[in-house]
Amino acid sequence: MTEATQQPQPQPHQPPKKILVVSAHPDPASLNTALTDFAVDHLRAAGHEVRLSDLYAMKWKATIDADDFTDHSADERLHVMAASERATLAGRLSADVAAEQEKVRWADAVVLQFPMWWFAPPAILKGWIDRVFTSGFGYGPKVPPPYSEGPLAGRRALVSVTAGARETSFSDRGIHGRLTDVLHPLQHGLFWFTGMAPLEPFAVYHANDLPAERFEAARQEYAHRLDGLFTDDPVPFRTLVGGDYDHDMRLLEGVEGAGVSGLDLHVRPTARRR
Repeated sequence: MTEATQQPQPQPHQPPKKILVVSAHPDPASLNTALTDFAVDHLRAAGHEVRLSDLYAMKWKATIDADDFTDHSADERLHVMAASERATLAGRLSADVAAEQEKVRWADAVVLQFPMWWFAPPAILKGWIDRVFTSGFGYGPKVPPPYSEGPLAGRRALVSVTAGARETSFSDRGIHGRLTDVLHPLQHGLFWFTGMAPLEPFAVYHANDLPAERFEAARQEYAHRLDGLFTDDPVPFRTLVGGDYDHDMRLLEGVEGAGVSGLDLHVRPTARRR
């Protein structure tokens, strides 16, 4: 490849958008914080409006309890789905949860930045998801159905993750499994379930010992992905209402392409995923 072909291509003009960046790392000097700062600055320099939820700096409470629902009676059992739906629809969620929901409603895109710990996001980010995506907001019988035009349809979503392991270990034959499979609970189970369109994830590997030149390369790669936040094709997940599933939410026999199995069954056969 020549030097000329390695240069980033000019991006078409995009109207300003609103983007929420959610960051989850306890160290302000971490690689994740550096990537968060870079994303916020890069997006703002492109003319977008950006809000940042730095969960550790916010001292975010990671666990759901009755305090999340201000109308919940102390002598009543806590049925989380029912209580969260009632509080959401009545405007009686705790102030911190209500504020984060408003940020998600405001945003045209949501970017999650986090380190992979035990094949999952940090507990504080999982707690943000658990508490913010309440019934009546992200799912439930009072909002549009999941896996299609859900309640948060029209928004883009991007995962930016760091991992200490090498990239090959997260490949199709890698011992950790494909990164797309490891992140399926977020990509499909959070974003697509609520109607958001997830892009292929961005990842930085060897994150525990990243030399300066590799960090600069990662920044350039990340800039390219951020520039495509509203133009890159999202992951082509199948819709629940598109005729591919039966009434029991099982994929119909023969809909998949030859040799397709596992989580790839739920991706339309337009491209092979890594």
